[in-house]
Amino acid sequence: MTKANILRQVIAFQGVHGAYSDKACRAVFPELTTLPCGSFEDTFAAVREGKAQLAMIPIENSSAGRVADIHHLLPTSGLHIIGEHFQKVDHQLLAPKGATLESIKRVHSHVQALAQVRNFLRDHGIEPVNHADTAGAAAEVAEMNDPAQGAIASDLAAEIYGLDTIRGDVHDLAHNTTRFIIMAEEPLDPDPNNGPVVTTFVFRVRSVPAALYKGLGGFATNGVNITKLESYIIDGGFTVAQFYADIEGHPDERSVRLALEELSFFSKEVKILGVYPANGFRSGKA
Repeated sequence: MTKANILRQVIAFQGVHGAYSDKACRAVFPELTTLPCGSFEDTFAAVREGKAQLAMIPIENSSAGRVADIHHLLPTSGLHIIGEHFQKVDHQLLAPKGATLESIKRVHSHVQALAQVRNFLRDHGIEPVNHADTAGAAAEVAEMNDPAQGAIASDLAAEIYGLDTIRGDVHDLAHNTTRFIIMAEEPLDPDPNNGPVVTTFVFRVRSVPAALYKGLGGFATNGVNITKLESYIIDGGFTVAQFYADIEGHPDERSVRLALEELSFFSKEVKILGVYPANGFRSGKA
């Protein structure tokens, strides 16, 4: 099979089959084969090496916050963000056949999934056990075949690993949603006249008083909406912060261009990670 043939058929994700990332891949690209990868680094590498055309990467959850490590890895991934997807997360309590809610004493899942069902577990006296991912936890519970062991995972994982759904929709918050970004080796350049556009970038401001305030001032004066702004430490001395930002608009639009120019004046580096169409979820149309 040639590289071109592979690229037309495969989308990579971190985890194993049945993970929410796998479910997101199938929801957006049902025509593609999903490729499980052991880590986010492996997922990026799968695209760079031609094993996959795209990568589906979770970046934040509405109830548990940002996904650990992602912001550190994106700038050096060698890939570009070309789209976004908002996946409703409907956590299921899964267990081997014959198990009941009363028989389950321990539940296995990813730390974020467990955080999203902490009230349910506490109310039922169930002990949480951390795993690398939700679907991997489901696979292990299936292998144990112990009615005292359960998993928090997707309905897709239940189907793949032959587990029963003991209780559906056990997440504590009804709005539980994960935002995914879709990444590719080549950047996208969407026409802002065809609909809203998101630009994602990272930057580090200069070490001068009020640099962040002054750098971001250009977005206010030019009427550019910042929809997300986060900081994270990138050095061992806790003195250098890098910022991750999403804004509305395309870099070629005059207002965005001027805002980015002003930010660059007060920054050591501004790196655009992607320019892509805004998902309809943002405006309530999806």
